[in-house]
Amino acid sequence: MTAVPGTSAFTSRTGGSRQLSGTGVLLRLALRRDRVMLPVWVLIVAGIVLAMPGSLEQAYGTGAERAEAMRSMNANSSMRALYSPVFGDSIGALSAWRIGVYAAILAAVMSLIVVVRHTREEEETGRQEMISAAMVGRRAPLTAALLAAFVANAAVALLVAGGMAGQGAAGALALGLGVAGTGMLFATMAAIVAQLTESARLAKGLTSGVLGAAYVLKAAGDAGTEDGSSVLTWLSPLGWVENIRAYAGERWWVLLLIGAAVVAQGAVAYNLAGRRDVGMSFLPTRPGPAKGRIATAGGLAWRLQRGSVLGWTLGFLVSGVVFGGMAEGAADIVGDNANTRDIIERMGGQSGITDAFLATMVGMLGMIASLYVVASVLRLHGEETSQRAEPVLANAVGRLRWAGGHLVIAFGGALLLMLVGGLGLALGYGKDLGPIMGACLVQVAAIWALGGLAVLLVGAFPGAAVGAWAVAGVCLAIGWIGPALDLPQVAMDLSPFGHLPKLPGGGMVWAPVVVLLAVSGALVAAGLAGLRRRDLIS
Repeated sequence: MTAVPGTSAFTSRTGGSRQLSGTGVLLRLALRRDRVMLPVWVLIVAGIVLAMPGSLEQAYGTGAERAEAMRSMNANSSMRALYSPVFGDSIGALSAWRIGVYAAILAAVMSLIVVVRHTREEEETGRQEMISAAMVGRRAPLTAALLAAFVANAAVALLVAGGMAGQGAAGALALGLGVAGTGMLFATMAAIVAQLTESARLAKGLTSGVLGAAYVLKAAGDAGTEDGSSVLTWLSPLGWVENIRAYAGERWWVLLLIGAAVVAQGAVAYNLAGRRDVGMSFLPTRPGPAKGRIATAGGLAWRLQRGSVLGWTLGFLVSGVVFGGMAEGAADIVGDNANTRDIIERMGGQSGITDAFLATMVGMLGMIASLYVVASVLRLHGEETSQRAEPVLANAVGRLRWAGGHLVIAFGGALLLMLVGGLGLALGYGKDLGPIMGACLVQVAAIWALGGLAVLLVGAFPGAAVGAWAVAGVCLAIGWIGPALDLPQVAMDLSPFGHLPKLPGGGMVWAPVVVLLAVSGALVAAGLAGLRRRDLIS
């Protein structure tokens, strides 16, 4: 590996605290760069937790209703797999059951993005090499990135603990620390992966893959037991979160397990960071063939994004099968609880409870697919900021042709995801393939609208491109917790998904679908026009 001038020589003559020189300055820089993104993430993670008690009090107003809900949820293996076992019948315990694991997943995603952004992404773009030419210690960038993640997770812990204290101080503290601890666990995991790979995108993808595998392990373990004691559950960091048992006889020692994992992974990351040069990795990219096989811009886009498309596709197929398998038991899950039925019907429509449940799951798949389309469109921005687009465009490749290859993968991939997700739902449910596939295709209009917004930002306002994540996150939050909070229709209409017909089971309404498709087309056209006129980011 080639040493970077001004870096290895400096660090080889120093040790101890000099390895961390400049950490404070880099931390302030990271927090300044993320001054919008981090607060949005923190508010979303904490907000979905703090919104739960009110909605659950509406759904289960009496102790008897909560006890019956606990019994029915624990008796349903699909519900245990989707969420976790219920360990108590208080509002606090039900809130931890309903949202604790998912809040931990969001904290993990936030943390891995922050760490990779300020480590491997800085090296990939060449900015770290310039910074390292100054008096900056070898481990200072990694330390600053982990401290930035710590600040964000500490804010989440404080908001959750403070907001949930009314349900019980001990349970609130356990829940807040569990969510934040999971965030830091995946922050240190991302720090390790960032040392192993040369690509920020690959580092994010591998860490996200570990997060997905952790959820699958937890779900498989919880499906088989009612007390979270499965070996598979304990093999998953997300299983540790549920086994803290906030508001149900807290197991504080599980937090020590999370803390030990954070310290161990952090030590590994620091050791690896001290053994490589800036820009290098322990798993270097394999050289390509002597004779290139990529002849078009579209072929290059497919080569860059095929791994992501495959991973998302498999995930949607598995999720669809799991959700479809729960549909038959939807009526049993709801029982005679009118409030719970109202929540599901607000999400899925006024048709029969099974159709409403399926419509709810279709909507969830659609909102998750919007994250894919945003990530795929932003790959254009990543190629530009990393200066990999410039040599491509220096050849006989126009900007529209270059962008078109990535947009075909983004928008076509979103369509593929919904088709595969619908197939999985139908397979899990065992019938109604046509109606379910039709319902999934309707979601594509809203997904493409968010993708079109991302294209507009990348093309015309590249400095605000990251804002596409914030918009997608807000839409996800509205669709996820809006029906439970019974938000007014004007708030629900802020999301394009709020305008779509509730299918299957409801009546088809073409007007909003056509309008959303037209809006997405106009946004893409405006974004491409902006891309043609402006200078490339250097």
